[in-house]
Amino acid sequence: MTTTRLTGVHTVAVPVADQDRALAFYTGTLGLEVRMDGELQEGFRWVEVAPPGAATSLALVAAGDGFPAGVDTGIRLTTSDAAADHAALGEAGADTGELLRWEGVPPMFALRDVDGNTLYVMELPG
Repeated sequence: MTTTRLTGVHTVAVPVADQDRALAFYTGTLGLEVRMDGELQEGFRWVEVAPPGAATSLALVAAGDGFPAGVDTGIRLTTSDAAADHAALGEAGADTGELLRWEGVPPMFALRDVDGNTLYVMELPG
């Protein structure tokens, strides 16, 4: 067995067609904060957003060959009230799926960003 010193997940990449449009959605509609927005090298912009206080951020990375936008990211965002966020995001015009309330499973719903990337919002138990 290999022993490492890994301690967490820092950033998860989300492919987007237009970083400015995606940034407006993730900050304006979802209420995330900008952690980083800059050009790392000529022509390569790096944008990170996250819920306030979160340890893990989302990198809004320019889509390209082999990294298309409009995918199921598998990302689960957490909330203290899935029903309230589902209603608020729906009122804000976000593309949300049905609020799921399955027995033994925390309330959750799917959310699609402006590029059609699917993320999930789930209520933390307790």
